[in-house]
Amino acid sequence: MYESIAVRFCGAAGDGIESIGSIMVRTFARAGLHVYAYRNYQSVIRGGHVWYQVRASNEKLTSFGDFYDIMVTTNKDGIIYDSSQIREGGIIIYDKSKVKFNESEVGKRYLDMNIPLSEIAQLYSRISAMQNVVAYGAIVELLGLDFSIVKEVLEYEFGDKGKDIVEQNIAAARKGFEYANEVYENIKIEFKVKDPRRKMFISGANAIAFGGYVAGCKFYAAYPMTPSSPILHWFAEHSKKGGIIVIQPEDEIAVINMAIGAAHAGVRSMVATSGGGFALMSEAVGLAGMTETPLVIVEGQRGGPSTGLPTNTEQGDVRQVLGAGQSDYPKVVMAPRDIEELFYSTIEAFNLAEKYQIPVIILSDLYMNESTSTLEKEFDIENVKIDRGWIVKEGEVKDYKRYLITENGVSPRALPGMKDYNFVAASDEHDEKGHLISDVLAGLPYMLKTRKAMMEKRMRKEQYILKELEPPTLYGSKNADVTIISWGSTRGAVREAIKILEREGITANSLEIKYLHPFHANEVKEILINSKLKLLVENNYSAQVGGLIAQHTGIILENKLLKYDGMPIMPMEIVTKVKEIVSLKKYEVVK
Repeated sequence: MYESIAVRFCGAAGDGIESIGSIMVRTFARAGLHVYAYRNYQSVIRGGHVWYQVRASNEKLTSFGDFYDIMVTTNKDGIIYDSSQIREGGIIIYDKSKVKFNESEVGKRYLDMNIPLSEIAQLYSRISAMQNVVAYGAIVELLGLDFSIVKEVLEYEFGDKGKDIVEQNIAAARKGFEYANEVYENIKIEFKVKDPRRKMFISGANAIAFGGYVAGCKFYAAYPMTPSSPILHWFAEHSKKGGIIVIQPEDEIAVINMAIGAAHAGVRSMVATSGGGFALMSEAVGLAGMTETPLVIVEGQRGGPSTGLPTNTEQGDVRQVLGAGQSDYPKVVMAPRDIEELFYSTIEAFNLAEKYQIPVIILSDLYMNESTSTLEKEFDIENVKIDRGWIVKEGEVKDYKRYLITENGVSPRALPGMKDYNFVAASDEHDEKGHLISDVLAGLPYMLKTRKAMMEKRMRKEQYILKELEPPTLYGSKNADVTIISWGSTRGAVREAIKILEREGITANSLEIKYLHPFHANEVKEILINSKLKLLVENNYSAQVGGLIAQHTGIILENKLLKYDGMPIMPMEIVTKVKEIVSLKKYEVVK
């Protein structure tokens, strides 16, 4: 009996791979299974090699896994590039008239299901992507799922295209279902659904967008850039119903400055981009810091530098976002660790931004933005709390000072146009009323004194912010053989690796960091000092969070698993590395 099942659809861009992958996700979720799906594609409209992997289980999944059990390929590229990852005894579904290869090219590790996909598809449509639907029907039969789910899903997927299109797709899927049952009746996958209740699922990008909507975001600006473009698509689609102004300016410089303007006027505002776009935004992030304007910035990491790997993942922008804008100013940089957390963290980001009048950066990545996952339960929208911070009411404050020096650094915020609350908000250093100190006649002594006081006022916010941020704790057994340190999206693979290691007699736990700035130095140091073997896991070349840990705690992590080829870190890669350091008993230097 399989604990989980993974299906990979392979083909070229334009072959309908993303569409059939989405259909498979919906089918599993409607059947009552948990799903984790991820797609890999190139930055071309047609051609190139793409795949969409959908993994399903009765238990909650935290990654798209290492290997898959069923491959559907519409060309030989699937055999060449992807067959090495098929599980021993897995199944390859293909059309022998279209996909020709020798057994020696793959090795006989799989079961061969040659189905005349193209011939069957042409009975119902001239569109070549219909062959995917035939294969989809065969998969449903292999897994013993009820065909009624297929009808529901295809009606949902193609309902807006008319009754004829829906019926053509259902007929093609049924033919694939029947063909697998009649010709390959001895090939079955023992996989049973324990709980048939449907599951809710959502992509990472949509979780961010929906979180922004629930948080009350009313202004969204972005320039299209993977992997954050789907956030723009969501907001554009829901702008009218949600009462949200959505705009695509000429570049990222305009994007962030427009959002700062909207936020200054009192509107909850958000922008999203990737590393290259954030590079253009950096100066304006400092502007938000100096003017104490609340703003939420989503930075979806991908391979770099420059335009780098437009459609592949990485965790390489930590130093960039920490150093955005010159000098020091208070900010929050958070790296949510799964898709559900992306939703709640976006709401948290808006509350922190307004409460402390700061920019808040949500650091995601392509892997998480473009993955789709089912949820344990629906988002708790009813209990979402909105904190808009200290926005003054009419008559509340006499002799109004926008940048009043306070104990926690947070000053009274008035919105433009409020009676008796005139103030200046400029990018130069200023006094409590906002007057620029480089322009005053009082001269250098006043400027030096005021600069020091205003810098300290702003930076005091961070000690109060840190108290609000939940410190990291250990996941798993306290007395583990190995502690795995991760941050952001790598948590899912780490947790799965811990389960595999446990079955093999090695106990592991994990330190899963979410907040990169301000940093919980004391808590992290305490955990690491009391850990035995330690392994740092990051999707970048230079162990950027490892450097952050060393900076704040003085602990140097020598054992590292670093990956920077554009693919996410997979559970078995972690398992292999842990076994290596356990066998060598390689301990870190702790200073």
